[in-house]
Amino acid sequence: MSNVDQNNPYATFGMDVPVAQAPANVRAKFIMKTYFTLLFSVIAFALIETALIGLTSAEFKGRVLATMFGSQYSWLIVLVLFMVVSSIASRIAMKPGATGLQYAGLALFIVAESIIILPLLIMAFYQQQVQQSHIIASAAGTTLGLFGALTLVVFFTRYDFSFLRSIVAFGVLAAMGFVVVAVFTGFTLGPIFIYAMIALMCCSILYQTSDVLHHYHESQHVAAALGLFASLATLFWYILMLFMSRE
Repeated sequence: MSNVDQNNPYATFGMDVPVAQAPANVRAKFIMKTYFTLLFSVIAFALIETALIGLTSAEFKGRVLATMFGSQYSWLIVLVLFMVVSSIASRIAMKPGATGLQYAGLALFIVAESIIILPLLIMAFYQQQVQQSHIIASAAGTTLGLFGALTLVVFFTRYDFSFLRSIVAFGVLAAMGFVVVAVFTGFTLGPIFIYAMIALMCCSILYQTSDVLHHYHESQHVAAALGLFASLATLFWYILMLFMSRE
């Protein structure tokens, strides 16, 4: 029996190739699996946050805010823990040939992201109750609209935005540096920082989406979805902050 995959004559049994080198049907299947996984990730994230905000007591929400913002170091500790967990989750999601383990890594990341964003959502929830506005829904709609527009740019142009990788990496490190300085000095990160982070996350989405088309391998749809979800969730964070600052 031949070891050649009939659906992908360019890949031999036990080997994997970048989707850019695979036949059209294989590329289409990979893209569908990636974005379906991303869709379910977003739905799971929304359900977790809705349950935590809508089904928990005011006392629980107060404890969350006290834990996160009780001291100038609380938020920094949480950020460090999140970075550790997200790094572990990303490594698990990249495990070749272990689909169940990959999804476990994605689930771990979704839970970690839900915890890190929860305090801001609680604050936004109280703010929109007082002002009778729809801050969270508006921020979510804006985030999804911007994500969709950036995705269309990549899919229609088919341009390889991999050159943005260094820019995004440097930007993330610089942002973490600003956060650390702000924590220890009491310096307030203003609107310029928020706009800069929104622009950085847009670059990250362009880069991640480009990777889906050009650089990920066929078996890496979970890792691809995790990368997209991470950028999407971070974009939502800063757009929500921007909307809250304007109310």
